[in-house]
Amino acid sequence: MSNIVDTEEIEQAVNRLRSIIDLAWTKNAKRSRISRHSKQWWSDDCKRSLDKYRSARSLENWKKFKNSVRNAKRSFFDDKIQEVANKS
Repeated sequence: MSNIVDTEEIEQAVNRLRSIIDLAWTKNAKRSRISRHSKQWWSDDCKRSLDKYRSARSLENWKKFKNSVRNAKRSFFDDKIQEVANKS
């Protein structure tokens, strides 16, 4: 590494380091066991979005996952509110 002389070589070194870290993370990180049983509002769309984010780890996929979660929660709690309102 001491013979790096231009920005392209620095970028290559950083990309190699990122790849090593990603591989180590993927190999050793414990996956959370989010399922329909742990969160009542959890949906198949949430799972698909989370899987996409975990495979690509991009900011765009993270935003899509958060949006899926927000929509699933909104739908679930709107239904619950209607259920309670109709019981009265």
